[in-house]
Amino acid sequence: MKEKTHSIQEWAWSAEKRPISLFSNHNLQEISSKSPILFIGGVHGDEPEGVHLAEEWLRYLKKATEALKPWILIPCINPDGYEKRQRTNGNSVDLNRNFPSKCWTNVHDKDRYFPGRSAGSEPETTAIVDLIKEVNPCQIIHFHSWKPMIVYSNKKAERVARHFSETSKFELKNDIGYPTPGSLGEYAGNDLDIGVICIEEQDEMKTQELSTIFPRFKESLVWLVSLES
Repeated sequence: MKEKTHSIQEWAWSAEKRPISLFSNHNLQEISSKSPILFIGGVHGDEPEGVHLAEEWLRYLKKATEALKPWILIPCINPDGYEKRQRTNGNSVDLNRNFPSKCWTNVHDKDRYFPGRSAGSEPETTAIVDLIKEVNPCQIIHFHSWKPMIVYSNKKAERVARHFSETSKFELKNDIGYPTPGSLGEYAGNDLDIGVICIEEQDEMKTQELSTIFPRFKESLVWLVSLES
């Protein structure tokens, strides 16, 4: 029997008042006790590969006929940046440096990494923080693009991250290679003890190359939400 996909088209609002959509195979009231898997695309607006992967994954999930684990998917958490093809949100804040992690700092060496005037200052970040508190996800997977790799935060994510690495042939790492205070990995992975995986696709892909992204990760994504994984 085909699962119903619940959608909230105006689940949250960006800094410039663009709507942010959320999708799930349960309504949020039901899923809060089910420890869902949370998928997030578009944290950085200049990484369209991540949004493309999230949208293709959502298209697959909407058509799935088999029973799946509880999941939540936000295709693009930073619509301001995505609209302008810039890393930061409408307030010029790098959302992946704005989470209220214990290591948050306002020190930054480039404008594109501006972490905000205070931790959790941005509406997009606050929406994710509140959602995590509400639904207590068992895993968080966020889709980016830079250099091909699978990066995990917290040992709880290692098994799943290794599966993604083996099927995609992307390098597996437990650190992206430089400090990321205020990142989702620091906040949810290290502070809240949730398994967090960052999928880094190749950046600046040509339009005709985008069709290769979802097939590269499909096996692991489907395995992750299957009841047998």
